[in-house]
Amino acid sequence: MLTGNDWDEILREEINSDYFKQLQQFLAREYAQYTIYPSMVNIYNALRLTPYANVKAVILGQDPYHGPGQAHGLSFSVQKGVAIPPSLQNIYKEMADDIGFVNPGHGCLTEWAEQGVLLLNTVLTVRAGQAGSHRGKGWEQFTDAIIRKLNERETPIVFMLWGANARQKKPLIDNPAHLVLTAAHPSPLSAYNGFFGCRHFSQATRFLNQYGMNIDWQLARCPG
Repeated sequence: MLTGNDWDEILREEINSDYFKQLQQFLAREYAQYTIYPSMVNIYNALRLTPYANVKAVILGQDPYHGPGQAHGLSFSVQKGVAIPPSLQNIYKEMADDIGFVNPGHGCLTEWAEQGVLLLNTVLTVRAGQAGSHRGKGWEQFTDAIIRKLNERETPIVFMLWGANARQKKPLIDNPAHLVLTAAHPSPLSAYNGFFGCRHFSQATRFLNQYGMNIDWQLARCPG
């Protein structure tokens, strides 16, 4: 059991596949020899916090933060008390311009996940200090399967694909019920190349509202 919810049955074929078993063997070696993020218990947090039946939106990033204390299994999110990373600072800036978002003073996006925002990366683990170090090991096949399963949903979903790795998933989403939004990655290296001004959050809100759905993007502020 990866998630304890409907994803376990939906992804059963993937979980039982040879490639996934090989991926688990690779991860066992990596966690034994290196510092890997997020911690093993947090790898599948995005799926745990956002069951398949609850997904309203998907925010797809690249791979987890590779600095200490940052990644906790949700794309772009860090736990309260951890400094807000530059990519998330840029997301907050875009949201402020787009929907009047007020920076809550923390970078924990769990509230979004609990409302139906699947905060997924294309690759779910990374070696400390080595961005992209777990690419090509099987995660992409697993996250492709997640996107395909979501594409099958009749209930509309908004997909926000940020960065080249995320945009590669776009061909998997061909169901006209869904809205697919693409932009540059929000990192400082690329945010000015099309992330700032993308207005994804207002577009997502308008789309979901048409179908009687809503996400409150504003996050509870830290006390003080």
